[in-house]
Amino acid sequence: MGCNTSSSRKTKRSENVLRAALIIQNWYRGYRARLKTRQRHALTIFQSIEYADEQGQLQLSNFFTFMLENYTHIHERDPEFVNRLFGYALQDKGRQECVGLVDVPDSYTGPRLQFPLTFGDLGLLIEAFKRQQILHARYVLEVLFETKKNLKHLPNFTHVRSSPAKDITICGDLHGKLDDLFLIFYKNGLPSETNTYIFNGDFVDRGKNSIEILMILFVSYLIYPNSLHLNRGNHEDFLMNMRYGFTKEILHKYKLHGKKILQLLEELYAWLPIGTIVDNEVLVIHGGISESTDLNLLYSIKRNKMKSVLMPPTPVDESHVIDGRKNKIGTARGTKLTTSFSEQLTKHEWEQVIDILWSDPRSKRGCYPNTCRGGGCYFGPDITSKILNKYHLKMIVRSHECKPEGYEVCHDGKVITVFSASNYYEEGSNRGAYVKLDFGLVPRFFQYQVTKATCSRPLYQRVTTIESSAIRILKERMISRKSDLIHAFQLQDRNKSGKLSMGQWAFSMENVLGLNLPWRSLSYRLVTTDKDGNIDYMSCFDDMHIQKPVQEVQSALIETLYRYRSDLHIIFNVIDSDHSGLISMEEFQSMWNLFNSHYNICIDESQVDELARRMDLNKDGSIDFNEFLKAFYVVHKLDHLNKSDTKHV
Repeated sequence: MGCNTSSSRKTKRSENVLRAALIIQNWYRGYRARLKTRQRHALTIFQSIEYADEQGQLQLSNFFTFMLENYTHIHERDPEFVNRLFGYALQDKGRQECVGLVDVPDSYTGPRLQFPLTFGDLGLLIEAFKRQQILHARYVLEVLFETKKNLKHLPNFTHVRSSPAKDITICGDLHGKLDDLFLIFYKNGLPSETNTYIFNGDFVDRGKNSIEILMILFVSYLIYPNSLHLNRGNHEDFLMNMRYGFTKEILHKYKLHGKKILQLLEELYAWLPIGTIVDNEVLVIHGGISESTDLNLLYSIKRNKMKSVLMPPTPVDESHVIDGRKNKIGTARGTKLTTSFSEQLTKHEWEQVIDILWSDPRSKRGCYPNTCRGGGCYFGPDITSKILNKYHLKMIVRSHECKPEGYEVCHDGKVITVFSASNYYEEGSNRGAYVKLDFGLVPRFFQYQVTKATCSRPLYQRVTTIESSAIRILKERMISRKSDLIHAFQLQDRNKSGKLSMGQWAFSMENVLGLNLPWRSLSYRLVTTDKDGNIDYMSCFDDMHIQKPVQEVQSALIETLYRYRSDLHIIFNVIDSDHSGLISMEEFQSMWNLFNSHYNICIDESQVDELARRMDLNKDGSIDFNEFLKAFYVVHKLDHLNKSDTKHV
């Protein structure tokens, strides 16, 4: 009797323990799922705004064409820029013209490269960059010259053969993140005759060490031209570099010779191959394909004629206007081009390259406009099968998109995305990865994340940090469209109550911002809601505002200048051909008139003129445009975003 009682008590206790364990396990799984959902939403915000900015870059590229047709004295002051912009053939420069009289002083303590380069030079370069040393401009120019000379002999698609003795490693976007490249080499070894690499574009921009990555990759290529292969990405483009940081990095690190480095890079970009084919079965390209992708045509085009992928290079008569496909870069607005036909790709050839560099895979069947980026297309699994079957291929390996785990497999295993820049949007936001193909072309994935202080923090703290950063960026986008949002809210608020339903608010947000975000799920971080679930829509703007440089200026003008500040800064740098940092009042007004007419911005010109006069800080009729733009900044009051949202966890 006693034994039975004791046994039943033990059984009951065990059942309680098991039940408690299951409750804790279920709670923890739900907890992690909610955190992962928040992290996924934060990454969606980052990506949506990134793609929206790319659309802005494409619109700016159209403006350059428009500006150069109308702003004739730019050609008189800087004809070389016009020639580069329209892809005029540049005569090949010799070593003396590239390197010139750039001397290396005795005081220089960085690596001194010896040509022809050896493995020892690569080791010196890597160690110097680990110590944050800057390679002298002479060696940068020599490396660029030699790389361009070698690339000119390569076909548009490089063919690589695997063997039982060596795997082939494919790396995706690095975007100036040098620590990721060091980590790849630490885990996978340096390039060598027995360690083949394919780097799949987007080496530069965003990160702070783009030139160091280029130097390591180019030096490795010069030492092992048969074992290291480079594909062009959509950021290997001088117009992209002007917006996303690489141009600024070069001019900061190489103040004296930066312009010469940039000019040589523009020529080199155009000679980068647009793809690599492994064992005639795996197509490695940066972006993707479309239903009209013609590999035979892509093999034969003169890729060096495409100095910038962002601008339609097809020359036509004065009377002809390019309409183009609506989903293609640069065709959102009619553009007249008058350059010599022999110097350009045809429009069809250009579109083929655009698809290779800008397209993205999706699960939906068919081929349709890439509305997020504004260039290239979305291609479905049926398009993948069609192109692979047509050219007797088995797989596409591409990059171009940040993935939370560093890679993604889709289209029934026929498309692999690999992205090698970890912590791309924010510390802890994503892993990086590379993929290895063995002799049987079976892919193996290797993930990593550059470890810093935040990576050792608890998951909820890391997610909160990532989420707060994403919300801050989103709120800045909202404040730049404040007038438009308020107008949209008021159209929905027929009772003038200051409140909207969740559906009305979400519709207005998407209609104005066009970011394709889960607004209902994000609402608790963006607005306040009453007990009935109605949203106080003006609470969107409670925690930030744009600091006005002049209080009397209309809010609409301030928002417009803030919204287009990056574009205006780039345009200013084009006009400021002497790099003095100053432009005259007349130049500013001409720039604004052209900008206003192209972008169809309804702003009172007298307000702009008044603001320009107020910003004539030196009272000499000139404007320091850098200081002018610094006057427009967002004041944040987002302390509550940094608190741990335990009630939502």
